[in-house]
Amino acid sequence: MRRGAALLAAAILTTSGAAEARPLRVMALDQCADQYVLALAPEAALALSPRADDPDAWLRAEAFRHRRIRPSLEAAMAFRPDVVVRYWGGEPRLLRRLEADGVRVLTIEDARDFAGVRDNIATVAAGLGASERGGALISRMDETLQRAGSGVEGEKRPSALYLTAGGFTTGRDTLIDAILSAAGFVNAVRDASFAPVSVERMVLRPPVRFVLGFFDQVRSDWRGAGRHPALRRIARGRVAAHLPAAALTCPGWFAADAAAMLRMGR
Repeated sequence: MRRGAALLAAAILTTSGAAEARPLRVMALDQCADQYVLALAPEAALALSPRADDPDAWLRAEAFRHRRIRPSLEAAMAFRPDVVVRYWGGEPRLLRRLEADGVRVLTIEDARDFAGVRDNIATVAAGLGASERGGALISRMDETLQRAGSGVEGEKRPSALYLTAGGFTTGRDTLIDAILSAAGFVNAVRDASFAPVSVERMVLRPPVRFVLGFFDQVRSDWRGAGRHPALRRIARGRVAAHLPAAALTCPGWFAADAAAMLRMGR
């Protein structure tokens, strides 16, 4: 009898230990969330979005060894995540069900500057139990920003207009504006937020410099205003940098890398 009780107790302890050793299950609902969980919880059991390994994903190489599932209620119920990370992804029905089931939902907020990016990293890192790794990521971002801004103080800041392949630009109080400023540029667009460019206005009053974004996505916006032949002619010899889509698709730490790339093109 005593031997049976001892075996039962050992089995319970073994089962309990296995449960405690189970890796954290983390589900990312969109491509931006993919980057955060790959950087902050690479040892967790990850379920990434279908776009995790697309060409415009910053950590696409790291995504290949993890599963990818649709951000649907059915997929979430099958995966049974402990934590869900999202930027824009996830329909309301899914989010309500997850929260009702006690799943922690971490939301990446829009960031207008690098302070906002730091807040995002700290929030997601804390929710994943990876605050130390989050702090290291913030430090690495700040070091990159410091290199990008080296020598900027005291220099005359040139003006530049940001332009996407789709024909959009952006003004003040945006992360793009913060990237331009970190690299020592002044945003040529005074208005806030994103807006379409006028090809006619660009032809009549071309900016001194262009900073091009998303032009590396050959099949993306191939008929967009940014690819207009007239704008291509105007931009010739005026491009400060071509920023890859992967550095611009998400309010993440790699926005600092975009600033460093831009600084090199000054």
